[in-house]
Amino acid sequence: MDFVKYNVEGHIGIITIDRPKALNALNTQVLNELDETINRIDINQIRCVIVTGGGEKAFVAGADIAAMSKMTKDEGQRFGKFGNDVMRKLEMLPIPTIAAVNGYALGGGSELAMSCDIRYCSDNAVFGMPEVSLGITPGFGGTQRLVRIVGTGMAKEMVFSAKNIKADKALEIGLVNGVTTQEELMPTVMKLAQKIASNAPIAVRNAKRAITDGFLADMDHAIMIEERCFGDCFETEDQKEAMTAFVEKRKGVEFKNR
Repeated sequence: MDFVKYNVEGHIGIITIDRPKALNALNTQVLNELDETINRIDINQIRCVIVTGGGEKAFVAGADIAAMSKMTKDEGQRFGKFGNDVMRKLEMLPIPTIAAVNGYALGGGSELAMSCDIRYCSDNAVFGMPEVSLGITPGFGGTQRLVRIVGTGMAKEMVFSAKNIKADKALEIGLVNGVTTQEELMPTVMKLAQKIASNAPIAVRNAKRAITDGFLADMDHAIMIEERCFGDCFETEDQKEAMTAFVEKRKGVEFKNR
């Protein structure tokens, strides 16, 4: 692929949007390659996925404005739907995902980061939803995910004003989980990914399903979702081995993902 790289380190998959001359902007080709990359992830091997940007300036500095400037209404709607489909596919991966935001994350870049379960950023990161300043609305799920992450008031302020925020503000409002230096970003995220990958994979996937499916459900329904995910774990070898090891005071359980 030209613009999306995929590497595997143990049980960790690393997706890199690698179009640094265009600040990793999302055009149709990048979205196609990202879509294909997500399809390639083997969830029987991979237990956590990291998404980041190539170069030192940007995670993803938005969708490709030059390409969008010439789109018709129908073309714009198709582009928005395709972007939304890709973001949703990433969001619904059964395994946890972490965005390592290394620089600008504007428009589609913020939307890509918000499609991940967890977000860490470098101290030079800048987030923003500049779409209304360009005569459009956010089109890759930004109006929906931002409000769920930071709340209605802050989401409306960011979208309506099109203003950017820096890393410290992103941490304050809960848009990111943590801030590091550029040098420490990937080591920090890798450490977290390895910690996630060291736990029982089926249990982690079930926990993600319970959180994701239950978030917008009423409490009674959400609890039922959790009960099913909880109960399903009891038919796994990993649960039996881990609990037996705990009772026997054995350490160093290696989970088999079955």
